[in-house]
Amino acid sequence: MNLDNDLYRIIVESSPNMIWRAGTDTLCNYFNPTWLNFTGRTMAQEVGTGWAEGVHPEDFDMCLKIYLEAFAKQESFEMEYRLKRKDGVYRWINDRGVPYFIDDHEFGGYIGSCMDVTDKVEGQQMRDLAQKDGLTRIYNRQYFEQLANVEFTKSKRFHSDLCIAMIDIDKFKKINDTHGHYAGDLVLKTVAKTINESIRAFDLFGRFGGDEFVLLMSNTNYAEASLIISRLKHILDNIEMNYNGAIIHISASFGLYQMHDEELLEKVIIEADKKLYEIKNRRKACPDNGVEQPPSF
Repeated sequence: MNLDNDLYRIIVESSPNMIWRAGTDTLCNYFNPTWLNFTGRTMAQEVGTGWAEGVHPEDFDMCLKIYLEAFAKQESFEMEYRLKRKDGVYRWINDRGVPYFIDDHEFGGYIGSCMDVTDKVEGQQMRDLAQKDGLTRIYNRQYFEQLANVEFTKSKRFHSDLCIAMIDIDKFKKINDTHGHYAGDLVLKTVAKTINESIRAFDLFGRFGGDEFVLLMSNTNYAEASLIISRLKHILDNIEMNYNGAIIHISASFGLYQMHDEELLEKVIIEADKKLYEIKNRRKACPDNGVEQPPSF
């Protein structure tokens, strides 16, 4: 592949995309005018590893890792990172690199094509802010209720089963008081991540507030939901978190309720919440004294 080829030069240099080329030594040896226009730098400043000076520091390691791993395997790659524009503003770039071969067999390096996708990335970030809880990155209460109402309406219309579980972290205040709020935040994130990775793809899971979470299981009756909750409780009860040398034992209580003839989703959530606090109050009144207790969540 030769940039002296007139037709190839016209295509590359007039492309609205930012195009780069690297040799077999992994170093970049060409950037088209669109790239140079974007960065406001000269070819001499960008070639070699000069281009990397414009990559956002938070993205640099990820960017380099993807690039070098693909290069070693001579595989195509795609990644998004922030690159500094000539006005000093970082913009999100979608970068697609493909290996090229001379005479169809000899590896010659890489050709890459980049597009500014800032609007797309920032739009997704805005959606995440509107839909996700800032700490745990699961659905926030408002968006959970929006999705849950859709499932609730479908269940009523088609007379299908639906269960809701309210989930409360045990002794969470004590964790905060003993180890501090950063430890409490880590517990919240650990519980959210563990449950989120352990439920089914169609289940809805969100943070309800404080140390309470809510799980909606559509097309699921009480017996089926009980098995799911028992499994989740077992997973959580076996987590021991090391925080600054202290071992924090995590456990949670679950209040499970199956929808009957409620007219509002709120009523189902209230019933599940009642079940949760019945269980927690029962445990306070009858702490484990070595006598086998009836199964509960």
